[in-house]
Parts: sequence; structure tokens; C-alpha cells
Amino acid sequence: MATSPMATDIEKGSSTEMYSSDQPIRTQMVVANPAPLGLMGIALTNFVLSCQNAGVLIPTSAPHSIVTGVALGYGGLAQLLAGMWEFSAGNTFGATVFSSYAAFWLSFAVIQIPAFGVRAAFEASGTLSEFHDALGLWLLGWTIFSFTMWLATLRTNVCLTSLLLSVVVNLLLLALGEFKNDEKLIRAAGLAGIVASFIAWYLALAQTVNRQNSFFELPVGKFPSSINLRKAS
Repeated sequence: MATSPMATDIEKGSSTEMYSSDQPIRTQMVVANPAPLGLMGIALTNFVLSCQNAGVLIPTSAPHSIVTGVALGYGGLAQLLAGMWEFSAGNTFGATVFSSYAAFWLSFAVIQIPAFGVRAAFEASGTLSEFHDALGLWLLGWTIFSFTMWLATLRTNVCLTSLLLSVVVNLLLLALGEFKNDEKLIRAAGLAGIVASFIAWYLALAQTVNRQNSFFELPVGKFPSSINLRKAS
């Protein structure tokens, strides 16, 4: 039976056996849908960074201190937990995406925190321009990863496909901006990142609200192929 790769509102459970002196007692462990948490982690962290890259509400010259804190706590730790819970729920796609983007934000924080000495190592050797090239290569790798994940969304829904596509555009523009040291490309990447953030927020809300807790539900734009597959199954 075909399902969306991002966990739906349906909660999945895994069974655990507890043994007594007489016979095993089977209990049910319920795993809630961790996708909204992971999506919120993507949305908020990317929104703060993208606003700075685009020069919206905060100048591009400002230090990344605030972004680093959000990247560690929400984009990193909270999203990593969401990824682990997706593994428990049996969702390979969600587990891979959330865990990987958690690693992205954690590694971003490592690059930005002076104590790790990543930028300082390039400055000490007088090769700061190579730091931008190295950062561009790092971003290019994440662009390729995001593109492969986008390919896995083509039969899911419009929101999820649009989210991954906007993330690909965001990361690609950032990579090119670092390679060319071009502020205009960085600003364009920031705008693409803001769009991606709002799509992620919408998709997270769509998976959170239902007839039990709200007066409305949000459509995510099912593709005709996925609808037909669901009916056939």
C-alpha cells in the first residue's frame, strides 16, 4: 500500500515483549509523528540564516552568533531527535532527511564557532580566499544530497517537492556565491531560503492540524499519480 514518504498523521507503533515468570506480555509502544518537529527545525533555522544572507531585518555583515545558537539547539539537536524518531516509526525518507540536515546545522555551527578554529586556520595561513572555496565545496556537497532527496519526492505531494526543490536552489546559490565571493548570489540564496522556510512551516502545520484539534485542515497538493496509487492499493 503506497504512502507518502514523509510520515502522515497516522501514528505507527512497534511492539515490545515483556517477559513475566509465566508467559511473555506483548505491549504496544506508540511513536507520534515526528515530521512536524523536523520541519519546524528546518524552517526556523533556515529562516534566521536566510534573512541575514538576504539582508532582511538583519544586516549581512552581522556575526552569525544568533544563527549558530539556533543551529545547535533547533536545527541540530531537535531535528536529530526527529530523525531518530522517524527511524523508530519506520520512515526511511524522513529519518534520512532530518538526521542529515541536523548534521548540516551542527557542522555549520562548528564552522562558525571560533573555538573550533576552522576559519582561523585559513586566516593564519593567509589563504582566506581558499576558505570561501572550501565552504563552497561543503555547500555543493549538501546541494547534491538535497537533489537526491528531491528525486525521492516526485510522487508525493506539491508541498514536499517544492520544499526540497527550494532547498536545492538555496544551497546551490550559496555554493556559487562562496566560490565567486559574490554578495548578490548570497542575497539571492537568502531569498530562496526564506521561501523554503515558509513552505516547511506550512507543511509542518498541515501535518499538525486536523479535525480533532482545529477547525480546518490544510491541503498539501497530492499529485494525481500518488492518488491513483493509493486508490489502487
